[in-house]
Amino acid sequence: MERHRRRAVEAGRFLAVGGAATVVALILFNLLVHGFTTGGHAPLAKHVLLAYVIANTAGMIVSYRGTRSWAFRDRPPVQPDGGRSAFVVINLVTMLLPIGCLAFSRNVLGLDDPVSVNLSANVIGLFLGLMSRFYLFRVIIFRSPPPLPHLHEHGRHEAGADVSGAPVPTGPSTRGPARRPAP
Repeated sequence: MERHRRRAVEAGRFLAVGGAATVVALILFNLLVHGFTTGGHAPLAKHVLLAYVIANTAGMIVSYRGTRSWAFRDRPPVQPDGGRSAFVVINLVTMLLPIGCLAFSRNVLGLDDPVSVNLSANVIGLFLGLMSRFYLFRVIIFRSPPPLPHLHEHGRHEAGADVSGAPVPTGPSTRGPARRPAP
């Protein structure tokens, strides 16, 4: 039951961080593609995929900070660089999902209005990428912390583990100095 609660808390935090990163990426994407003012010039109106990559790179920076320091704070990264390189690789690979949805919507279906562009990239594609990233971050970058030792009803730890979970020798050798067998 504790494992499911921990996963639910992580998922909630991950969604909150992802929500903040998505807001950053969504605003930046729409500003780059549709303009800074109504009827204004859009700097990347003809380069929608490039705008998506730029906006989501900004969102990725927000996402890393929040994911590392809050969403998976109880899971130490296993890579020497704190998981940064794996985080970037996973984000770049999973960014292909919404880019693929966006490209399909625009190039195959011919839908290039703001609602269609946002629905394909920022709803359908984002959902697919989000689910993939949550799984991959937990499995590759932020692995499960070691289990906590269980307490018995009298507050004593299970035999074989101390408070930190490290193995503790049990049996007669713990009661006195080690004895060597006679030759």
